[in-house]
Amino acid sequence: MKSKGVFNCFLLSVALYFLVSEHPVKGRLLSISKPSPDDAVSYARWLVSQSSWGVLNTISTDLGGAPFGNVVSFSDGLPEKGRGIPYFYLTTLDPTASNALKDQRSSFTISEYSIGTCGNADPESPICAKMTLTGKLKVIDRNSCEAEFAKVALFTKHPEMKGWPKDHNFQFFKLEIEDIFLINWFGGRKPITVDEYLHTNK
Repeated sequence: MKSKGVFNCFLLSVALYFLVSEHPVKGRLLSISKPSPDDAVSYARWLVSQSSWGVLNTISTDLGGAPFGNVVSFSDGLPEKGRGIPYFYLTTLDPTASNALKDQRSSFTISEYSIGTCGNADPESPICAKMTLTGKLKVIDRNSCEAEFAKVALFTKHPEMKGWPKDHNFQFFKLEIEDIFLINWFGGRKPITVDEYLHTNK
C-alpha cells in the first residue's frame, strides 16, 4: 500500500510538472474573467484564485490569546486549476506558524483591492469584494501528495520561495475552511456554504 501511495505521488508530480510547463507564472495572473456579484460562489473562488496574498490571523499565546495578524503569500493551485483551499509556506521562526502549531484556530482575509479590479472604489466599499475564511491552519505532511501539490502551487505563483533559507524550517500549511464570509456588493454578507464553495464547477 505504501509503494502504491508513493507511485501515486510520483504520477501527481509528473502531471504537475507538465502543468507548470504550460503555465509559466510569475506572481498573479488575471486569466479568469470576473464573475457577476450575484454568483457568490464563483466570485469567492475567483477572488481566491486571483489573489496572491492576504492577512492570516492566528491566536497568540505570547499575547495572552489575542489575535495576531500577519501578511502572507498563498496559492490555491495552478492558474485556472485552483482548489479554493489556501496553501501557505511558513517558517516556524515566525509567530504565525508557531501559533498555529499550538492552536489551529485561524482566519484568512483577502481583498479584491489588491488585484486592482475595484476601479475607484475604496477598499472598504461593498463593491470592492472582501472575504474572510475561518477554520483550522494545519501543517501538511511533507511526504504526502498534498505537500507536493502545495509546493508546485506556491512555487509557481511565488518563484522567490524556492530560494528561501533551508535552515529556517519552512513548512507547508493549509487552511481547513469551516466558514466563509464574503461581501461583494450592497446587501450584506453573501450566504455560501463550505460545500458549495469547494465543489463548484466554475
